[in-house]
Amino acid sequence: MRKDLTEFVLRALYSAVLYLLTPVTVYHLIWRGFRFHEYFQRWDERYGIFATPSVRSDVWLHAVSVGEVNAAAPVVDALLRQYPQLRCVITTITPTGSERVKALWGNAVLHVYAPYDLPGAVGRFLDHYRPALALVMETELWPNLLFGCQDRGIPAYLLNARLSARSLRGYSVLRPLIARSLRTIKQVAAQSADDAERFLQLGAREGQVRDIGNLKFDIAIPAQLEALTAEFRQHLGRMRPVWIAASTHEDEEAAVIEIHRRLRAHWPDLLLLWAPRHPERFARVAELARSAHWQVATRKQARWPCAATDVFVIDTLGELTAFYACADVAFVGGSLQAIGGHNLLEPAAVGTPAVTGPHLHNFVEIAKRLKEAGAVVICADVAAVAQALQRLLQDADERAEVARIGRALVEHGRGALPRTLAMIAPDLPVPPAAA
Repeated sequence: MRKDLTEFVLRALYSAVLYLLTPVTVYHLIWRGFRFHEYFQRWDERYGIFATPSVRSDVWLHAVSVGEVNAAAPVVDALLRQYPQLRCVITTITPTGSERVKALWGNAVLHVYAPYDLPGAVGRFLDHYRPALALVMETELWPNLLFGCQDRGIPAYLLNARLSARSLRGYSVLRPLIARSLRTIKQVAAQSADDAERFLQLGAREGQVRDIGNLKFDIAIPAQLEALTAEFRQHLGRMRPVWIAASTHEDEEAAVIEIHRRLRAHWPDLLLLWAPRHPERFARVAELARSAHWQVATRKQARWPCAATDVFVIDTLGELTAFYACADVAFVGGSLQAIGGHNLLEPAAVGTPAVTGPHLHNFVEIAKRLKEAGAVVICADVAAVAQALQRLLQDADERAEVARIGRALVEHGRGALPRTLAMIAPDLPVPPAAA
């Protein structure tokens, strides 16, 4: 009884604080909306208010944003293929995540924004969509969401689960509550043994956590990749060196400009493909490149770079893997500042040598494996990144060897997908397609 009372008090205190902070959520939506107008839309969903009739869903999958949606894509694709009648609801927090869901699956799934972790909003969401199974991606440990599933008898799984040492420390204040909510999950499918150990330290039970592997290794290669890269080269008009700055953040943009300027001192016809992480930065990076007196084209307007293009801004979503394959070398952003890095497996999967900065705490295991294999160059600062890119552009043999190692490592790492599907299969409420 004491344990139940403790949980009740912890949940009540946590929820009371969140209700007091509700005005902050409104401020956040307004502030984000001035930068990305989609945040002004569909507020009702974020508070668990729906105008449509209640529906019964077979699976609810929650993925924060684009990266988590991409990681979930192999799972969703397999479920839709194996269970044609599956009714799937996918929630994200960001509009870019919403756009990615729609680009990948269109009307085959239903997208709504995830409710804030308020008991009322969570309850209305779960009662409206009545999922038979909950699949939560990576590190979304929202207590009221998890307790809400437990209270309604909805089995929940944490897929591709990761927990960095930094995140483990960050949960320390709420650890008594987080540990209890974590134990409501049926299985935690950890990305690695280190992640599994940290979930146990956070409070998961022995036997609840399994080292499944990283779903990001099961990355899908675009079906028309060779055709796209051939068309890209055709539009260039001549053989030119190409590098890509991918998933860059605002504070890295000046570094990209400086690196491109330094590299063009050696290769005057060098082309930069630039893919900012956030859509609200698309127009800004194009403006920055023009201010540097370069000829700029964008994916939306020009579709392809031409012989005169110095910087080509990829201002679309869902095409990054394909454009990695168009480049000779890649810089993966979110790593020159304490963002934690972005997915290093995408360039490796298509055979593009990658260079990254030192801040990789969101991808520790992947970065470690790539570095030990010689499939990525991790640099201490901007100058080192520029030097590494220059060396790779100069040495075709090294590029080819790094590409070979990267592809092999990705292929060797595949396998988390079938293990994940086998794990959740007993709780899927629909029969598989007939053979």
